[in-house]
Order: sequence, then C-alpha cells, then structure tokens
Amino acid sequence: MVINMAVKILVTEDDVFLRDGLCEMLKKEGYDVVAAGTIEDAKASFLKENFNLIILDVMLPDGNGFDMCGFIRSKNEDVPILFLTACDDEVQVVRGLDAGADDYVTKPFKLRELLSRIRALLRRTSAVTVYNSDDITIDTLNISVRKNGENIFVTPTEFQILSVLIRNSGIIVTRSQLLQNIWDSDGNYIDDNTLSVHMSRLRDKIGS
Repeated sequence: MVINMAVKILVTEDDVFLRDGLCEMLKKEGYDVVAAGTIEDAKASFLKENFNLIILDVMLPDGNGFDMCGFIRSKNEDVPILFLTACDDEVQVVRGLDAGADDYVTKPFKLRELLSRIRALLRRTSAVTVYNSDDITIDTLNISVRKNGENIFVTPTEFQILSVLIRNSGIIVTRSQLLQNIWDSDGNYIDDNTLSVHMSRLRDKIGS
C-alpha cells in the first residue's frame, strides 16, 4: 500500500466488473481513483481534475482509446498513460504508443503485473527522487542509501521497506501495510516473519 492519496488515477473502462475491480484494487493500494465508462465521462473528469496517471481501455462505447489518448496529449504532454487492450497485435500496440501512450497491458492480465507497471510509470514521472529524514537519505533513481553522507549497503527488500517508511515520514505505517507493499526478487509478497528479519537487519544498518 503506497499510502499516498495525493496520487490520483483515472480509470477508463466500459466493462463494469473489470472497472469496479480495478478501482477497488487501486484504492486498497492507497490511490485516489476516478472511474469512467465512456470517453465523454473520461474527458469531463480529465478537464476537471489533475491526474497523476490515466488507464485507458482501447475499445469504448463512444469511441476508442487512441483518440482519447490524442486528446489528452493535446492538453497534457506529461501525464503517463497506460493502455488496457484485449489484443496484443503489434499494429495495435504501435498505434497506441504512437498516439502517446507510455505503456500497455494485455487482457487478461495479472493484477500484480498491472500494479508493477503503474508503480514504474509513477516513479518515471515523479519529480522527487531523493528523500531525506534526519541523517538518512535515499535516492530512488539510483537506488542508494546514505547515512550522514556515507553509503550504506541494503538489499532490494530493505530498500523497499526504507523507501515506504521515509516517503511516509510523519505517518504511521502498520506492519499490515508494509506486508502489502513489499515483495521479494521473484515478485512475491513477503510474509510476517521475513519482514521481521529484514526490519531487524535494517535497524542494525541505519542505527534506529
């Protein structure tokens, strides 16, 4: 769980079950979600609010996602756009990328894969890559940790834990939230005992 309600995502999908499922999943991850089932609704929401990421279905009742993507790009060149498509045909994929999309996911997709793509797009477009808390500095772009200016070696999992904690400085992050946000090198979420081990090692390294 990212615990960042400032991150707003527009989900444009006409399949009500898929749309509701996506919105529920994203909200559980801590994102602020706005849903749309048509291009008309999506345009109205886009013009009214600022979004950090837009998820677009290719085929919609009143048009297609390619045209909507072009409309978005005419107004905003920076917001990341991710296409959901039932077709992995190369021509369709290229058309979507040429229209201005940043990435695409083919249906049916794994929720964990979609979340990973979303996180990657948000990291890529985030203006903030360096976070400071007391004497600890983490650089999410270069994946490095420093204490009092000196580099500290941490494992990828330890880096994830520290990133979540330092990004939410001043906010209580529960063990349950950490368990939903931390995964191992194989993409599997870690269990409670493994989290305890990583937390203990991390405390030894950063001295807190």
